[in-house]
Amino acid sequence: MRKQMLTIALLPLLLNGSQAAQRWTVEPAQPFGIPSEDSGTSAYLGVDIMDISSDRLGALKLKEEQGVEVTMVDQDAPAGKAGIKEHDVILTMNGTAIESKAQLHRMIHETPPGRVVVLGLSRDGQPLTIKVQLGDRKSEFPHMDMKDGDWGKNFHVEIPPIPNIPPIPNLPDFDVPNIGVVVVHSSMRSGLMVENLTPQLGDFFGAKNGKGVLVRSVEKGSRAEKAGLRAGDVITRVGDQPVHDTSDFTHALHTHSAGSVSVGVIRDKKEQTLTLTLPERKDSGEMIEESLDAPELDAETQAELSEVQNEIAKLRPQMELATTMAREEARQASAEARKALCDQQKQMREQAEKLRQELEPKVQEDLQKSREKLQLEMEKLRRQMQGDWLDI
Repeated sequence: MRKQMLTIALLPLLLNGSQAAQRWTVEPAQPFGIPSEDSGTSAYLGVDIMDISSDRLGALKLKEEQGVEVTMVDQDAPAGKAGIKEHDVILTMNGTAIESKAQLHRMIHETPPGRVVVLGLSRDGQPLTIKVQLGDRKSEFPHMDMKDGDWGKNFHVEIPPIPNIPPIPNLPDFDVPNIGVVVVHSSMRSGLMVENLTPQLGDFFGAKNGKGVLVRSVEKGSRAEKAGLRAGDVITRVGDQPVHDTSDFTHALHTHSAGSVSVGVIRDKKEQTLTLTLPERKDSGEMIEESLDAPELDAETQAELSEVQNEIAKLRPQMELATTMAREEARQASAEARKALCDQQKQMREQAEKLRQELEPKVQEDLQKSREKLQLEMEKLRRQMQGDWLDI
């Protein structure tokens, strides 16, 4: 009752991984109601009292409506130290019969602090006499003399840090598969091998949104090397055609005939333009001859080349079947990975929901108890600050 600091421990709430401490400051609703020197002394007994009513006579074992009932006792105050208990009935003070709460209130405040008074009590119907030395409310409650600006500094409720919630038990670990597709393109006309960019690679090399193709390697002595292209460059333009992926790059090279073409690249996250010289393109059936300096083939070599082309033609259905099967296997693997991920996510949600259902009733019950306790303590503090918590 005399302490200026009231610490109330609340139930740790379900907040993921938080360690938050809060400080609540209580502002007084109005100035203290403790009587001033003009209305009497600052003597106090440390009890809350009420008038005796007819319906309380049986419980208090009284024969008539006389005296006042003690409804609360401050154990640190003079009353508590003298042995007065709740539901005692104060019948007399210094031999004077007590008829009402207002009368005892006036008599206490007309008595100087520190004086010993003799109280005649009734406890469970038995008479009892107790001597009490009245206290000084001002000395026991120094906050009576505090100014308005001091209240926020002296009265506050601190809520301790909320600990982390422990992890959900028996929750399986799983790895999310990283399924990516890298398309590599090689051009014999330029001597370049390029591949598509991912958004992360684009950020790393300075290409916005992953647009462009990454130079994977440059053939030594090729036209690309002579043009100054290097592995790690990002090609974003061929001539006036923007390059977003390997398909754009292939189309741009095929649409340009022999001669010089400007190539926009990003190197060290800076844009620059290089000049690439392309040879003429000769169409020889299904194969494209990339070099102008290729030697003439004799009849025997042409025959061998024709046989090779025939063998390639025979193998093409098998190659296409193998490609189709590989794609189907990749699709199935991707579908299985997605299904496994969905199953694990569903299991996690079910476990989390089960845990929430198990904990929620207990949490709500404890939270309600803590809330009621806090409200009671705050009400006690408010009434103490207003001076009407204890009557005398």
